[in-house]
Amino acid sequence: MRQFAAAVLLVKRSTLLEELVSLRQAAMDWARSKLTSVSSSLKTFRRSKSKDASADQKEDPHMVAPHPIPKGKENVPCPINGMFLSKEAEEAREELEKDPDIQEERKEEKQALVPTKKLRDFIPMQVIHGAHCPSEATRRLVEEVGLEKLQRFTEQFYQRCFVDPHIDRFIAEHSEPHGRRFASWIAEKLGSGNLWTQERRTRPKKFMHFGDETMQVSHDRSSSHFAAWYSPKREPEKLGQHFKPEDARVWMRLHFWAARETGMYEEHPEFMDYYQRFIGHFISIYSSKSPPFTRESARWSADPANIERYQKAGNRMLDVLGKDVDQELQRLPEEERIYTGSRHPNPAWPYGIQKFSLT
Repeated sequence: MRQFAAAVLLVKRSTLLEELVSLRQAAMDWARSKLTSVSSSLKTFRRSKSKDASADQKEDPHMVAPHPIPKGKENVPCPINGMFLSKEAEEAREELEKDPDIQEERKEEKQALVPTKKLRDFIPMQVIHGAHCPSEATRRLVEEVGLEKLQRFTEQFYQRCFVDPHIDRFIAEHSEPHGRRFASWIAEKLGSGNLWTQERRTRPKKFMHFGDETMQVSHDRSSSHFAAWYSPKREPEKLGQHFKPEDARVWMRLHFWAARETGMYEEHPEFMDYYQRFIGHFISIYSSKSPPFTRESARWSADPANIERYQKAGNRMLDVLGKDVDQELQRLPEEERIYTGSRHPNPAWPYGIQKFSLT
């Protein structure tokens, strides 16, 4: 309970963290200006902006909790709840807060698109310092699909989640506009508008109650992770546990199945070529051992026999649940077993330039 309460406090800190990341935003803007082919005048503007932001903003060494810690009160129990920040909760918080994509999402200003010189059938993923960067090409892809079609896909995905007893345990309420939010997040991450950011700023506050504790949830991705970990639908012995590779595998299979059902593969193959790699990048924050299973998860729904077995088992993926992840990795094609991450000097899929089959 002590560790859980600490995690609750960490979630409440998210709004303060949004202010603190502005300094890192300035540094990221400077780095992006050096790596892209934007005009020299825009580079000059960003360097000036970075210097101004650095001069005006300084990190407060006492901002290490969900609220400012007065000087001289470090390592002292909270006077309100009497708790310290546990090491496990601190590590969990740091893991989430260090994720480059979550840091990007917390920036108040929309990032400039990274231009590509020439649109090609194969569009390499652009990742800078671990964070996915949209481009003119990715914006073209998602706008060709359109937000309406994208939302049909994400709405169908959540309908599949609601009837999957394993994934549904992570979803506290079905009444939330999950599909619409997911579609706007995808569109924004690929460079089309900022509907997700705007909606998040005006989203009605939601609170979850756990015993004597109350916390605000689902106001950004990290707090949504906490809400899923502590969903009241989960088994008591698993309450608070982080996502496992089997959770991510079931999630991805359902996700790509919904894409197939709504015609995304047939009508928008170029988008899905990129989108599978996009999911392969983002799934790592949920479970670091999951990216190698992305392509297998996409292939799964192409075989009607897999769907039939799943439904006969009561919508349970018995070939995934409870399996040893290392043994499962050995079942993949050899070229799909390795995940290097984006920072590797010679990164493997999904960051390389190789194409792969969508079927």
